[in-house]
Amino acid sequence: MARRIFYFDRPDRFVTGTVGLPGSRTFFLQAREGERIVSVVLEKVQVAVLADRLSLLLDELGKRGLADTGGAPAARDTEPLDEPLTEIFRAGTLSITWDAESSEVTIEAREQTDEEAAGTDDDADDAPDVAEIPDEAQDGPDLVRVRLTPSAARAFAERAASIVAAGRPPCPFCGEPLDPQGHLCPRRNGNLVN
Repeated sequence: MARRIFYFDRPDRFVTGTVGLPGSRTFFLQAREGERIVSVVLEKVQVAVLADRLSLLLDELGKRGLADTGGAPAARDTEPLDEPLTEIFRAGTLSITWDAESSEVTIEAREQTDEEAAGTDDDADDAPDVAEIPDEAQDGPDLVRVRLTPSAARAFAERAASIVAAGRPPCPFCGEPLDPQGHLCPRRNGNLVN
């Protein structure tokens, strides 16, 4: 099957959201431009890291005066994910870049490869092997590329951080998530913590 690349240049909406109850939620990145909706599945930790790194980038750009990150923030989006919610792929690699010429942030989600899914990517720590695949390449993982203004990127990061925080509360002893029935805490010698 030929590689698919989905471009969104300042989309109408770019958010992260979930489906399901805390403890069994599925996380999505979703971009919408007009009638076109693209949804990508990813892990909670990927959402958390993306929100954190994006906030750090925007903070640093603001300190250096390279981006107007203190302007009027984008409207806070608290709406659920758009329908139809159809997964186009599971994200393996996420990246964030800054384009100084256009003063825009680009977020990319690349499809998880079979090697990444199986945990057999021997070169996972070797950065050159994770190099960009030219957009013209017919073979390779699918890709979603979204370009955002700094204020839209800030709004995205804030929503993503709040989505991650809305999960199960942490155990006060070990920090692991508490299920509604509690959990066997390693710091409490395997005793049940509620």
